[in-house]
Amino acid sequence: MNARLPAAEMVAGIPVPTLDDIAAEHIALAPWVTRTPHFEKTDFLSLEDTQLHFKLELLQFAGTFKTRAAFSNMLALSESQRNMGVTCASAGNHAVAVAYAAMRLGISAKIVVTRGGTRSRLELARHYGADVVVVDNPAQALDLVQRIVVDEARTLLSPFHGYRTVLGTATLGYEWATQVPQLDAVVVPIGGGLAAGMSTAFRLTNPACSIYGVEPRDADALSQSMATGKPVRTGTRASFDDRLAPDDTGQYSYELCRRHLDRVVTVSDAELGDAMLRLFDQLKLAVEPSCAAPLAALLGPLRGALAGKRVGIVLCGSNTDPDVWSSQLLRAAAQRG
Repeated sequence: MNARLPAAEMVAGIPVPTLDDIAAEHIALAPWVTRTPHFEKTDFLSLEDTQLHFKLELLQFAGTFKTRAAFSNMLALSESQRNMGVTCASAGNHAVAVAYAAMRLGISAKIVVTRGGTRSRLELARHYGADVVVVDNPAQALDLVQRIVVDEARTLLSPFHGYRTVLGTATLGYEWATQVPQLDAVVVPIGGGLAAGMSTAFRLTNPACSIYGVEPRDADALSQSMATGKPVRTGTRASFDDRLAPDDTGQYSYELCRRHLDRVVTVSDAELGDAMLRLFDQLKLAVEPSCAAPLAALLGPLRGALAGKRVGIVLCGSNTDPDVWSSQLLRAAAQRG
């Protein structure tokens, strides 16, 4: 088991959050985010021998764990930075979280999205008051957001990387560990800095807890990085849910995951769909594929290793279009037969 990190350690020139840092950030975020509920289920069909403990982060403000990181980044802005506003390139939950946090804090947000992005997320970002600019492809989005930074002096907020992003997601792990201090294992999806932050928090609060990451089989940037010993950039790859498929891990997040995750597993699109269907059947929850990934891993590659244990499953978000969600469930039901 990995040892607790020393307080002053740096990775890629960036400080590693200490337990005191995470606890202080949890207090700082308390007025801005909600302490999401949790519950234990011991009769989940096909997993009756395992005590499942669900963390309902899908009930977080703006419907996503990324709200924590958005506030963590924006609360650290100087007065002049707040006055100039923020920007990001995202058609996913990062866009929604940034728009929501900016609205609450009275900060201007300009968000660049790619045409064809999930309709509900774009509508939410606009509802929260963000200036949403639509472009044709990811390359144009990245180019435009960089020009916005230069021309308008807005602060760019990354959906995946950086100290404040990891610190924000670490508060989710810290909160959960204080709610349930004796989990044997937790399973978290890879992407959005979630695994880096949560694994750091759990390693510090509960060193005996095993920590597993899960990513799609066809978008396995972290698995490839672990195998090669350095961050791998995969480029755009097909996936059931692109929120779970960042094209690179980044040195900082990679190093934290490398140190703190006991194992990274992959799941197929069919396994993601089946887990979504099971969450609807048994918990009546309508979730996006990234939210179902930990359950898919527990039903699949981690089933034998975690049988009979008390396992934490984080349900990280649920912003999805009804038509997309229903088509994914119909596909999963057809594959199940």
